[in-house]
Amino acid sequence: MKPERIGLLSDIHGNSTAFKAVLDDGAAQGVTQFWLLGDIYMPGPGTADLFELIDTYATVCIRGNWDDCLLDAVAGDAELRNPTDVYIARLSQYVYDAIGDEGVARVASWPLSQMVHLSDLDILVCHNLPGKNWGSDILRTADQASFDTIFDGIKADMAVIGHTHSPYLRYGSDGQIIINPGSVGQSPVYDAGPANDLRARYAILTVDDVGIPDIAFRRVPYDRDTEIQEARNAGLPYLDLYAESLECGNAHTHDHETLGNLNEEFGYQEEAAAFLASRVN
Repeated sequence: MKPERIGLLSDIHGNSTAFKAVLDDGAAQGVTQFWLLGDIYMPGPGTADLFELIDTYATVCIRGNWDDCLLDAVAGDAELRNPTDVYIARLSQYVYDAIGDEGVARVASWPLSQMVHLSDLDILVCHNLPGKNWGSDILRTADQASFDTIFDGIKADMAVIGHTHSPYLRYGSDGQIIINPGSVGQSPVYDAGPANDLRARYAILTVDDVGIPDIAFRRVPYDRDTEIQEARNAGLPYLDLYAESLECGNAHTHDHETLGNLNEEFGYQEEAAAFLASRVN
């Protein structure tokens, strides 16, 4: 078979500028397929434009935990006493206003996992675990038993996963390859290193008729100022938090004090409550 060069992209998180930069880099590297490993939406400003890129480039698209958060909020499922739930609900309102029910249905149609057969290899594609796209099961510091749960009841030669935002290459106890390409849209401060390297991250998996001759982890620069300006122009809620995540690698998803203050200052609590009520009624 002609070698396939597969771009493994995860955790775009609404960052269209980084997504486009990685797609351009992949094309320059001769990538023949792009697989998206979940967390396509939020907290960045990308909405319907992400569908356009997915339709043009992606051959596989998996649903991540943030994508499920969008579905839950649109269904009216959130706890308004929890500042994190308010944060997610208000961001979901922003996305829903742009993609509507048809777009939400598209997100819901993405599977939690998919098996791809390529050159006698069975490759499991998922965000975290095959039936669970949330949690801390596969952090890079997890023990071997945690990584082996990826293959519980599943016969696969390798797994490509995302969720943790940290790139790594590991092995299952039976020799299966496990690849995490890191995050396209939200490189974290804990993985930035002394140089504060927050470039977009992805991996290229090469498969030929013998097996896997190469696995390459790549870091791609993109214009953060452009992304932040696009977020500002689009009226993205929690703009300052989003800018901080791009510039410093800090996330405040579970920072209840900061989120609570912002929810009160900008009226996000009331806006989220009105949105959720409109979805339930």
